[in-house]
Amino acid sequence: MNHKTLKPFPKDFLWGASTSAYQFEGAWNEDGKGPSVIDKASHPEGTADFKVASDHYHRYKEDVALLAELGLKAYRFSIAWTRIYPNGTGEVNKKGIEFYNHLINELISHGIEPIVTMYHFDLPYALEEKGGWSNRETIDAFVLYAKTLFSEFGDRVKYWLTINEQNTLILHGSAIGTTDPNIQNPRKMLYQQNHHMLLAQAKAMKLCHEMLPNAKIGPAPNISYVYPATPKPEDVLAAQNFNSIRNWLYLDMAVFGRYNSVAWSYMEEKGYTPHIEEGDMDILAGANPDFIAFNYYNSITVKASEQEEEAHSTGDQHIVIGESGVFQGCSNQYLTTTEFGWEVDPVGFRITLREIYDRYHLPLIVTENGLGAYDKLEDGDVINDDYRIDYLAKHLEQCQLAITDGVELFGYSPWSAIDLVSTHQGINKRYGFIYVNRDEFDLKDLRRIKKKSFYWYQNVIKTNGAQLFQTAK
Repeated sequence: MNHKTLKPFPKDFLWGASTSAYQFEGAWNEDGKGPSVIDKASHPEGTADFKVASDHYHRYKEDVALLAELGLKAYRFSIAWTRIYPNGTGEVNKKGIEFYNHLINELISHGIEPIVTMYHFDLPYALEEKGGWSNRETIDAFVLYAKTLFSEFGDRVKYWLTINEQNTLILHGSAIGTTDPNIQNPRKMLYQQNHHMLLAQAKAMKLCHEMLPNAKIGPAPNISYVYPATPKPEDVLAAQNFNSIRNWLYLDMAVFGRYNSVAWSYMEEKGYTPHIEEGDMDILAGANPDFIAFNYYNSITVKASEQEEEAHSTGDQHIVIGESGVFQGCSNQYLTTTEFGWEVDPVGFRITLREIYDRYHLPLIVTENGLGAYDKLEDGDVINDDYRIDYLAKHLEQCQLAITDGVELFGYSPWSAIDLVSTHQGINKRYGFIYVNRDEFDLKDLRRIKKKSFYWYQNVIKTNGAQLFQTAK
């Protein structure tokens, strides 16, 4: 639909940016923090681990000052579960509480709204040793953790996200390093884990509403709308299959408290159905999220499955292969790709925003969207990342079109605020508005350097999105 006049971004729009604890904080074993599954996972050869990352733990005041200079209205970050409970449960680590109190207070003192992700891939390793999300006791551990967060920080944090990209944890468990390779039926195990995560999420949402009646809470999956490769009916069916398995399974449960029918039939066909205990569905029906947060990087295109193909991914959650009898991933000839092979689809962003809002009629916030690239530090501390400006401007343009379409979008927090260590490609795959001066294994001075995109986004925020294609400095 073409619009003669575009609606402006809302006056109270939450212009933000995002990070996650394990990719950004460093200090992986300091001040009582316990190990997570990320700390114990093996990393691709030649890429940095997360022990130091961007050293935000020691530099949070400097970083928050930069975010304030950028003009952020909100900052979406995650709390490391193992900073609060080093063993997942048991005794609270007071130093962890202290750090996040300082960070939250620093943000508020600069007029930045904290948006807290409770769990971003980094399950406490002590819980993983007891079965992780396959063990129903992890549900109770998460609820205890949630209660502690709400009690300690709920007087200042109004926006909560439960589990970052739960669908990525299930569809690409091996990419996150949390799948036991010795399990005979790993996908059945993963869908059982998924059921337990959904229960944990529902309980945390209900608890939030009870403890913090003025706060808001929602899920935070990664949503990539799935196109059929052609109008061929079998391709359309394949797209419906993968949309249900990849996207709607997670949001249908969060919002409606029921399993998506196509996704459930898929699990039945493949032998993946989870064990559901008495009372589980009542718990799931009581979640009642206040909004939907979601991460978007690209769309996906599929066709009908033509051969036996059981792999789900190349190891990168944004490059899809397929599954026999369900769908077959394919490239989209109408889209360009990044240096890392991810397709770029700004119009797909608008399509995704419209589809989510039409299905669920809840306010939306984008909690990740960005371009990973090999940024070059030039003489004079200059980083000319025009490619990132182009990517983000085109996606924000589609946000405004979606708002004009009637979508209730209240915030946008691209990935990432400051350079951090990418889960799969290390520090050299950079996303931030601010450069961190380090290489994969040479920490250098970890100096913060503003990129060209910093000044562009600063102006976007200052003009409330009225100047998307202009750079101010």
